[in-house]
Amino acid sequence: MSARPSYQVLSPRLAAEDVQSRQPAVPVGLSRVGVTGVEKVVRIHDELYFARLDCFVDLSHEQKGAHMSRFDEVVNEAIGHVVLSESPFRAETLAQHIAELVRERQRAERAEVTIAARYPEHKPAPVSRVPTQEIYTLHGRAVAFEHGTRRVVGVSATGMTACPCAQELVAGRSREELAGEGFSDAEIERILRHVPLATHNQRGIATLNIGCIEECVAEIDATALLAIAEASMSSEIYELMKRSDEVEVVEKAHRRPRFVEDCVREMIAGVVSAFPELDGASFVSARQENLETIHQHNVVAERHGLLAELRAEVDTGEPSPSQTTLEQWLDAGIRRRV
Repeated sequence: MSARPSYQVLSPRLAAEDVQSRQPAVPVGLSRVGVTGVEKVVRIHDELYFARLDCFVDLSHEQKGAHMSRFDEVVNEAIGHVVLSESPFRAETLAQHIAELVRERQRAERAEVTIAARYPEHKPAPVSRVPTQEIYTLHGRAVAFEHGTRRVVGVSATGMTACPCAQELVAGRSREELAGEGFSDAEIERILRHVPLATHNQRGIATLNIGCIEECVAEIDATALLAIAEASMSSEIYELMKRSDEVEVVEKAHRRPRFVEDCVREMIAGVVSAFPELDGASFVSARQENLETIHQHNVVAERHGLLAELRAEVDTGEPSPSQTTLEQWLDAGIRRRV
């Protein structure tokens, strides 16, 4: 006859004890504790937004653990409170509300929430005007502290870029071949002005973010950011196109060849031009990744800084003495209020 297994029976007092609130064995505070990959589907005016959220708090050296179940509770509560009363959907507002609730519920000094929401935009193809549904990513980030919250709004868009370097090589070979056929220099230049030259293309992913200081009352329109991001590349792309649309997109891209670096600079210039009223203490970041077609690798370019730094650099052409990072900007907001 086998022995019966023994079980430890907890007293009601121990069973009800808040284990997370115990003293940790190693009294070291933690920078970030939380949950990642929380997925929610949000419906606003018959449009669905698929959102992925990450939520974190700092943790005291006197607390063993965070209350993980409270993160999801707060996310659900915030979605019901913010989203139902809001149109259009603003990821940064939802991120702020969740961050502030999480900080309060977890009794933390600092809470951080990031949101990436996939959502549709309806627009016509460039020539045929056939209606298309394009999918974009809306970004929101908020860091809440006892003395205030800073928010970041951003977008990611996919477009097309045409390589300037390869196009110059094709132009050089075309000049040689046309000259060999008896065309004059003037005739060759006229031909090259009117005929788009071949080059290799990439599908590009542009990401543009703006962080607004607490006193900023201006709402950053994600649609405006999306227009800047798409315009920074050689051409927009469309899910559904007729032949007339295809030739328009290809010709446009090849008449506006751009390096990955050009796209980032165009985004920065677009923000400086589009938001003259925005406080110079606002934060801006632009990132471009091009998925190469004739190489195995991809290429990336980025720029970040305060809007005042970027305005001065665009206006004067002189390099900024500093390039403020997102973490520096977020921490500066906390230090300024304590």
